[in-house]
Amino acid sequence: MIFSALLTILGLSLFETISSIDNAVINAEVLSTMGARARQWFLTWGILVAVFIVRGLLPFIVIWAFNPTLSVFEVLSATWSSNPLVQSSMERSAPILLIAGGVFLLFLFLHWLFLEPKEMGIPMTEKFFMTQGVWFYAVISVLLVVISYLSLKRNDLMGNNFLVLGAVVGSSLFFITHGFKQNAEEQEKNLMSSTRSDVSKLFFLEIIDTTFSIDGVLGAFAFTLSVPLILIGNGLGALIVRQLTVSNIERIKKYVYLKNGAMYSILVLGIIMIMHSFGFKIPEYVSPLCTFIIIGFFFWKSRCKLNSNNN
Repeated sequence: MIFSALLTILGLSLFETISSIDNAVINAEVLSTMGARARQWFLTWGILVAVFIVRGLLPFIVIWAFNPTLSVFEVLSATWSSNPLVQSSMERSAPILLIAGGVFLLFLFLHWLFLEPKEMGIPMTEKFFMTQGVWFYAVISVLLVVISYLSLKRNDLMGNNFLVLGAVVGSSLFFITHGFKQNAEEQEKNLMSSTRSDVSKLFFLEIIDTTFSIDGVLGAFAFTLSVPLILIGNGLGALIVRQLTVSNIERIKKYVYLKNGAMYSILVLGIIMIMHSFGFKIPEYVSPLCTFIIIGFFFWKSRCKLNSNNN
């Protein structure tokens, strides 16, 4: 039990760290244009916001969103509660939460695969899909139809329609956060080329940090449904990202395939969540183990390229 919990926490921390590299890069670039006092404020109080408020509250907000019949107190105490009504509500909502998170992660991966510029970690595959970008929206639309159809056929405890609703919620979350991220990219260019105040830049960094944290929080439910483990794992990952922002971001950027590792991990976690929602029993150690293997492979691949460039 203890080993499983430690493995989950380590997997969560690694996933949160690697999936937030883009966030750390944006933070570092914007911070470089700010005054020393504003930078210090963000790196000190920003940790409080990122770790204890955003990543601390988001798991509970996600649980409440899929258990609206529970009170705020019942949601906050759901992990430790022995109330059979609370436990029954959590069990019934788990498939809906998992399919929503799985669809979100699956769409996130496909957007990266089809449309986003990238270093070619698996050249033949990734180059092929990059040339087929026009098919991205068709592919995710067909996938949503297939997943919804399979959801209708599944006899879930809360009824088929709720499982379908979870899939639709997951796709909606993807488009909402994708819109925020696209806007953030444009805002970053404006911030880097303008003389906007440090206060406006601080607000921007907090908003973009919140948007990026949604990926990590939803992905965390592929590792475990235990909120304390999610809080510890994601919190540690957020602290590591802050440290990378301060000291090692240029070095990390040299490991060019880490983003590939994060995205392929997201693909696997998304598939695991969808399979869980349809009743497949997958041991909890599978998610962290797959994360370690995938990210380890792309770290090794990045290291080999870095060494060859240095030579």
